[in-house]
Amino acid sequence: MKNIFITITGINHYFGKKPFEIGRTVSLIKEPDNPYDKEAIGVYLPFIDKIGNVANSVNTVYAGTQSAGRIYDKLEEEVYAQVMFVTHSSVIALILPPDVNENQDRDTDSTPQNEKITSPSYKKEPLSKIGF
Repeated sequence: MKNIFITITGINHYFGKKPFEIGRTVSLIKEPDNPYDKEAIGVYLPFIDKIGNVANSVNTVYAGTQSAGRIYDKLEEEVYAQVMFVTHSSVIALILPPDVNENQDRDTDSTPQNEKITSPSYKKEPLSKIGF
């Protein structure tokens, strides 16, 4: 699978940078009923709830990352992402493939344009580093 990076924005409307730690796994959940954006993808942590959104504006999507609109149709309803960088106002995360394994190299595969990106639900498998 090709690496897909996203920008997480809106963090100051929730808990700020506090829940975002390099290496932390977060859930990305589609929000089709969002009244402001039909391609909205929320960022969640269990026991905390929503902590941000996947950026979907040319003003908030960092260079080298994908917008919510570009990845929306490729995602299942919920996937995981791993925090890679924390900036003054945003976070950059890597969408994780469904079969993430610490010994697996994620750089060798490529994802066809129409292939869905999936990941197990955190309700089935607990995430690491839950608190902050």
